[in-house]
Amino acid sequence: MSLGTLFLLSGGAILLLMILLWLVSLPLKNASIVDSFWGTGFVIIAWLVALALRETYLSLSYEATALSVGRSWLVTALVSLWGLRLSLHIFLRNHSQPEDFRYATWREENGPRWWWISLFKVFLLQGLLLWIIAAPIISGQYPHNGPFPHPLDFLGILVWLTGYTFEALGDWQLARFKKDPSNRGKLLTTGLWKYTRHPNYFGDATQWWGFYLIALAAGGWWTFFAPLLMTFLLMRVSGVTLLERTLQTRPGYAEYMARTSAFFPWPPRK
Repeated sequence: MSLGTLFLLSGGAILLLMILLWLVSLPLKNASIVDSFWGTGFVIIAWLVALALRETYLSLSYEATALSVGRSWLVTALVSLWGLRLSLHIFLRNHSQPEDFRYATWREENGPRWWWISLFKVFLLQGLLLWIIAAPIISGQYPHNGPFPHPLDFLGILVWLTGYTFEALGDWQLARFKKDPSNRGKLLTTGLWKYTRHPNYFGDATQWWGFYLIALAAGGWWTFFAPLLMTFLLMRVSGVTLLERTLQTRPGYAEYMARTSAFFPWPPRK
């Protein structure tokens, strides 16, 4: 199976998933469900590619098969750990909450047309981004003749683990902070949140650079646009910039911004 066929297969699977999610969102009147499936979408692609390449692996020599399968399962395992944790975290955070303010605002602006506009503006757009950003996951599993493990594989795992720690630990610290009634109206400025205002976003972006390094070891040097796009989205579009528009008016947040790095971890300024 060619690399182009794998991309088309993955795109078709994501298209079907997003249409199904859109259909479910209509009776629920809640487009926020798409957020819970963001991580799961990458998991689906990783497993789909791994299974689709089984026959291709069998046509290779024993040595080449061992090399390709080894990296394929490495990519699939890391993507699964990241994606399923993220989806579960977002689901538990949102399942009892009203529709996210972004989608609620668009619903109000578009009125009765929103039911079909949401298919393109929310579900298919996120599906397209998911498909583009998944390039290192697909390329990293494609059969190759290079050594495995490669030094870049070890570096990729280290970078991914750093990002996973920041994202998972940052989410856990924030969830625990919010559960304490005495923290209502307060800001979390300890733990990882002492060094960056968004440790979870930094961790998410970092993991994608880890995926890229593994894909680079497999010859997928050209997939660098995926971590670049993910980092840009988290820093300038749907992550830091969007969230801080709603946080800047909170008491004490201006002071927190003045002393704490927005994205990259750094000792707080005095």
